[in-house]
Amino acid sequence: QVQLVESGGGLVQAGGSLRLSCAASGRTFSSYTMGWFRQAPGKDREFVASIRSRTFAYYADFVKGRFTISRDSTKNTVDLQMNSLKPEDTAVYYCAVAQGLGIGVPDYWGQGTQVTVSS
Repeated sequence: QVQLVESGGGLVQAGGSLRLSCAASGRTFSSYTMGWFRQAPGKDREFVASIRSRTFAYYADFVKGRFTISRDSTKNTVDLQMNSLKPEDTAVYYCAVAQGLGIGVPDYWGQGTQVTVSS
């Protein structure tokens, strides 16, 4: 049974930082792309970042230069370091994994972790 468990969300002031972590279990994820999505109230879920390996990391334009995704394949974890946070980054952040090179349609989702950025 695949499980994705996120941690690290919380409340932070604008300009601050948070680090989200996701621990995956239930199978070997070496052939999977891992990533993060988010969903703000009243909005659709949107892609944030994904990583296949150190040389294959992708970011949504609105987080480039502020967020960094990293992955530890030995531990099946994926982290999202979020710096220079803005109120518009407020959302529930979801960890996701997809088999193959992309994460367009994830195979598995975490339960989500709330990130709130105050102005």
